[in-house]
Amino acid sequence: MIALVCSAKDYYEILEVPRTATEYEIKRSFRKLAIKMHPDKNVDDKDAATKFQELRRAFEVLSDPKKRKLYDEGGEERLKKMSDTFSSGGGMDPFESFFGDFFGFGNGGNENKETPRGADVVIDLWVSYEELYSGQFVELQRVKPIYKPAKGTRKCNCRQEMITRQLGPGRFQMMQQTVCDECPNLELTTTEKILEVEVERGMQEGAEQKFHGDGEPHIDGDPGDLKVRIRTMPHPIFERRGDDLYTNVTISLSDALAGFTITLRHLDGHNVNVSREKVTWPGAKVRKANEGMPNYDNNNVKGALYVTFDVDFPKGELSPEDKTTIRQILSKYKTLGSNDLEQNEATPLSSSGNIYKFYNGLRGY
Repeated sequence: MIALVCSAKDYYEILEVPRTATEYEIKRSFRKLAIKMHPDKNVDDKDAATKFQELRRAFEVLSDPKKRKLYDEGGEERLKKMSDTFSSGGGMDPFESFFGDFFGFGNGGNENKETPRGADVVIDLWVSYEELYSGQFVELQRVKPIYKPAKGTRKCNCRQEMITRQLGPGRFQMMQQTVCDECPNLELTTTEKILEVEVERGMQEGAEQKFHGDGEPHIDGDPGDLKVRIRTMPHPIFERRGDDLYTNVTISLSDALAGFTITLRHLDGHNVNVSREKVTWPGAKVRKANEGMPNYDNNNVKGALYVTFDVDFPKGELSPEDKTTIRQILSKYKTLGSNDLEQNEATPLSSSGNIYKFYNGLRGY
């Protein structure tokens, strides 16, 4: 049995998640809190850096299944005793996998707007309905081009400046001249990086998540951004329209006439029961409230599930006995024929009088 030991700092409380939180819930909460608590966004809070380090430490532990298990068994003391079990160097910074160069913070809002910038990179991430329904983190391997120091120098920050040139006694000429600085030389190389993209619940087609500084580099400026655009893979059962889900179900003719109960397996694995006691005609629809996709802005609100029924008629020829039996059963139920139409539906459109013609039970004007 796992003993839940209360330590000086409760990592679950720091991350604002319950002890039963899933990996997705832990990552999602960390991502939102990191944006909110970053020291560059809380310059007036003297404890901002300390709080932010506590947040990172809590995430480092609870996002690792082995460390989380030890923490649940014995808190921070248990982690310290087993610290040699975990390697402390050479690992990827989990923070960078979420945010790239972290939102462009750190410039204090005084960045030079004239600084050249590399191109943005846009990639499509194809996700499933299941991931959009429940939420998920997807890892992407980014082969990122970067500039690294190299031997020698190069001309940089080239610009046009006006200079005055003396042509002779009392004669001067103003002209433009290209002026460059001497900068350390750089060479273009690549590095591999793992990025974690959050597929949030209820995301719509075309939504984007931005990783600042993970786009194309610029030799004399800042790198561009990497934009991950959500694309939805077709689903074999469901079709999404807004927050609503649509599906078609085929039932037998006997079920269509006598009623039925069917079970649909939803995107997260729970079952949805659909029952009808009335006669179900081809094309009939049933609406199940709160069984659609979660709303992106408010995950507590869900769309509806619309089930359209198709009726599978028997194949082959019926025996004379079966035909007689079916006629006897159905003869008890009144059906709409041409005579009924003539008596019940021939209502004038206006008092001026119109001529109505009926062909095989269909009304024509």
